[in-house]
Amino acid sequence: MSTQTDSLAVALFSEILTVDQLARNNVAKALPRGMELSHFSVLNHLARSQTEKSPAQLARTFHLTRGAMTNTLRKLEVSGYVHIRPDWDDARRKMVTISPAGRKARDAALAAIAPIIAEAVDQIGPEQVRAILPVLRALRVNLSADE
Repeated sequence: MSTQTDSLAVALFSEILTVDQLARNNVAKALPRGMELSHFSVLNHLARSQTEKSPAQLARTFHLTRGAMTNTLRKLEVSGYVHIRPDWDDARRKMVTISPAGRKARDAALAAIAPIIAEAVDQIGPEQVRAILPVLRALRVNLSADE
């Protein structure tokens, strides 16, 4: 790599990491009381996928350890936001689904963060956001291939 490429890569990742941190902070502040960003992420994924997932599948999806995902799922179960049942085919495994209360909590969280996201897109401009999405997706795919 050339010095110019190194500098470009550092600038790109610096911006991405800063945007990530700012976005997480702004979204976390808007979430309903007691809900963490990790909780919303899991509930949103389950609501969108509309299928049962194992804790291991969720851990892979979010690039977390099984222990970290188990901790998040335990908190969501205590809140009544997910149902966790034994896998009928393999009693060692469990399966997770979003509960009606979890769907309501996810919808409330989405309603709270939607204005923040919409304002950011409006300020930048939808055209610029549309233009950068393919680049960000390609970067995500490229980084995912390394795992």
